[in-house]
Amino acid sequence: KCLEGTRVDLLQFIHGLLDNLKREKSQIIWLHGTAGVGKSAVWHSLEETNVEKRLAGTFFFSRKHTKRNTTSYLFATLTYQLASNFPSTKNDANEAILENLRF
Repeated sequence: KCLEGTRVDLLQFIHGLLDNLKREKSQIIWLHGTAGVGKSAVWHSLEETNVEKRLAGTFFFSRKHTKRNTTSYLFATLTYQLASNFPSTKNDANEAILENLRF
């Protein structure tokens, strides 16, 4: 979690993007940086505001974990979360997976 008074501008910026999502067709928030700059702290601070209920999905890459350091799990994870968080997308996700099993 971010220390009180730190990363205030970034947190406000992210909340502003989320508040504006209703007006935009799509939006990707890609939080990146070198190890130790506070990406996880920012996420934990956002979690306290129940922001995950407003996101299609989340994914953290990790060098330490083989299942979290390649894109193969990225798309599977995001598809699962999208279908779970927005049930109206479940049929489309299932159909896309079944049509593309050869990939």
